[in-house]
Amino acid sequence: MLSLCIQVFAVLVICAADTEKRDISYTFRTWNMVDQRLQEQLAVVYKEMESLKNEQVVMKQKQEALSQALPYCSQKPIDTDVEMNLTSLQTGSSHQLYTLTQGEDGVEGSGEDDSGADLDPCFHYTVLDQAWRATNYSTKNVACDNRVQWKGWYRLFYRGKTIQMPERCVRKEMCGTHAPLWLVGGHPRVRDGVVTRKVCGNWRDNCCLFKSPPIQVKACRGNYYVYKFVKPVACHLAYCADINTLVCGKCKKSESCVSRDKITWLCKKNQMRVKANIHFFATYPANISGKVNKIVYRKVYVNQGGAFDSRSGIFRAPVSGVYQFFFSTQTGGSGETVLWLVVNNYWVAVSQSNVQGSNSVGNLSTYMTTLRKGATVYVTHNRGRSWANSASNTIAFGGSLLMVRKI
Repeated sequence: MLSLCIQVFAVLVICAADTEKRDISYTFRTWNMVDQRLQEQLAVVYKEMESLKNEQVVMKQKQEALSQALPYCSQKPIDTDVEMNLTSLQTGSSHQLYTLTQGEDGVEGSGEDDSGADLDPCFHYTVLDQAWRATNYSTKNVACDNRVQWKGWYRLFYRGKTIQMPERCVRKEMCGTHAPLWLVGGHPRVRDGVVTRKVCGNWRDNCCLFKSPPIQVKACRGNYYVYKFVKPVACHLAYCADINTLVCGKCKKSESCVSRDKITWLCKKNQMRVKANIHFFATYPANISGKVNKIVYRKVYVNQGGAFDSRSGIFRAPVSGVYQFFFSTQTGGSGETVLWLVVNNYWVAVSQSNVQGSNSVGNLSTYMTTLRKGATVYVTHNRGRSWANSASNTIAFGGSLLMVRKI
């Protein structure tokens, strides 16, 4: 019975060590059931149990002390004299530089190691919250990012609010430096992943007089960006934070931060992709002779989406996108028969045949194009004679939306 208890005790100790994910090793003595009396064996077991309890108490105290210290350590600004020479900046400027790791649940915490190549920079970055980097900050004393030991990825903040680099030229002597650095080529989209962008510094009326080494940028879900900054080519150059993009941090997940002039930014609701299902097929069940401006196809077999009007014979595009149309005829007499496909009142495709005597020829024409929403399409009978009856479906008109596309 005692042997069984000792085995169970050993299993519990090993499980406890595994649960804590720590390297805890215990030395167990080998008891000889014949040489030791029961009381001595129990005394050894109790002693080991007491030792284990004491170690658990000590570990718990250390864990509580570490938990209390982490928030302070993660927010404590690093001495500016150590990180870079900022002693000349005006009083009141702040330099908060600390590492955050952000879990997939969106919770930010102190990061101990963000150097792994397999870590997503959207969740493992260093916060760079320095008010003097703002595009509206001007000072006689200047900073130089060439003196910073850049390492890993960074996310720009302005007084606790997320911000991003400017995408257009910034006036010299702004952003707390001589030649402000701005991003050339714009920010990427989330689906673009990590991209490489050029960086320029404005000086002597030349927006790109200083061509700083390129940096990597990634767009993250939640309307923010992370940057892999590198040392600029010289002093005094510094990376800018565009004060105009503070609004971007307020955008919801269903919105994107957009700007036409790269100065005024606003949150715009994302347009949902229209999964339009547009198809139609109609016929004219009788003969047609001479000129008919619009063939009114009275027999409609398919009108998915309701874009074809059987009363007028006109198809009206319900969404912008790429469409494909077809129209056909069967010549019903000697001579030339001509039909035209008309898009927005322009003749764009022809179905033409010319026969002699009592012969009859069928002709099918197709046409693919990009249309804006509201565009009109119909078929005109220009001349000749087309033959059809209620069952032949030889005078036909149809089309489909191939893909939705912004125009």
